[in-house]
Amino acid sequence: MKVLVLNCGSSSLKFQLIETDEQKIARDEDVALARGIVDNIGSEAVLKVDLPSRGTTLRETAEVLDHKAAVSRALELLTRPEAGVLADPAEIGAVGHRVVHGGERFHASVLIDDEVLRAIESCFDIAPLHNPPNVKGYRAAREALPAAPQAAVFDTSFHQTLAPEAYLYGLPYVLYERHGIRRYGFHGTSHRYVSARLARHVGREGDPALRVVTCHLGNGCSITAIRGGRSVDTSMGFTPLEGLLMGTRSGDLDAAAALHVMRKEELGEREAQALLNKHSGLLGLSGVSNDMRALLEAEAQGNPRAKLAIDVFCYRLRKYVGAYAAALGGLDALAFAGGIGENAAAIRERALHGLEGLGLRVDPERNAAANGVEARISPEGAPVAVAVIPTNEELLIARDAYRLVAGLPLA
Repeated sequence: MKVLVLNCGSSSLKFQLIETDEQKIARDEDVALARGIVDNIGSEAVLKVDLPSRGTTLRETAEVLDHKAAVSRALELLTRPEAGVLADPAEIGAVGHRVVHGGERFHASVLIDDEVLRAIESCFDIAPLHNPPNVKGYRAAREALPAAPQAAVFDTSFHQTLAPEAYLYGLPYVLYERHGIRRYGFHGTSHRYVSARLARHVGREGDPALRVVTCHLGNGCSITAIRGGRSVDTSMGFTPLEGLLMGTRSGDLDAAAALHVMRKEELGEREAQALLNKHSGLLGLSGVSNDMRALLEAEAQGNPRAKLAIDVFCYRLRKYVGAYAAALGGLDALAFAGGIGENAAAIRERALHGLEGLGLRVDPERNAAANGVEARISPEGAPVAVAVIPTNEELLIARDAYRLVAGLPLA
């Protein structure tokens, strides 16, 4: 089955066309036929499609005014003869949508019907930047591909196994009852994929006692404690702002400090949101960049604030790893994923430095060679397996969509 995977942002549409079925999943031989993006929706957009099987890329610019037009243009690109991946859009057997927020309603991926759509829309107030464009993408795909079943795969669903002591805040309980104020967690699709790959990597698939920590490190960062494939705790909270230091997000912060800054700087809610989400984190501390590559280069050139930002990043990560080892009662394996986690060997080594007492060790040669590939980076015989596991959220979304359409249980 050919599955179209859509990830809609406010002004962008990322998409992949993936060929999968039960046999391909079992052999881990799913095929990414095309990967693309329509960027700057609402104006003169940039359209790009990478074709792995042909080793080529199609690029162009065009006026794309809304998500409906973006989906149409994506399908038009995929059906061009020079793309060679679709003769007709009707070949698409299912569409899988990344949906950021499923609230407490969704514990797993589902096929979208009117009731599911209403439930996704009911989360607009707690995910105002993400769920509305996700729904726009769904409506556009449903109109363009009326015969294809549509599936929603939620960032939050993997973390619905958290116990109340892990997801509740120290606020009056009535605020949870009235407004759903709790830890939801995000990046769940990545953590689910990486933890399953890690279990296979260490030869303990399906082991209910396996204790792992997965570190998704990119411009957005989160870390999750997982026992037997079930999320036990995770660093992002009511929104993706909480937890680790990130590219432009502050991560953990005393709420009173934010209120104090709002008073002193005379900031409204909108300005405070921008400060915490777009001008803080690595960018805010360093004054250089939110890109870890640029910061490592600046640090090597003697920039003290670049070094400070990296040190804070690594310290926060190290602290969370230790806390989650405690939450799990020990640790069997740890994985790095995401743009930083997969490609920054120096960050992996620095983040785990000092955790040797927990059995976490990094072999320098293995670590240096592991960038961008799945590989173990801990020394032979180390008590805790440490690995780089490149994430693939789109593949998991495609597999879930296929399984739902085929009536198979979700993995």
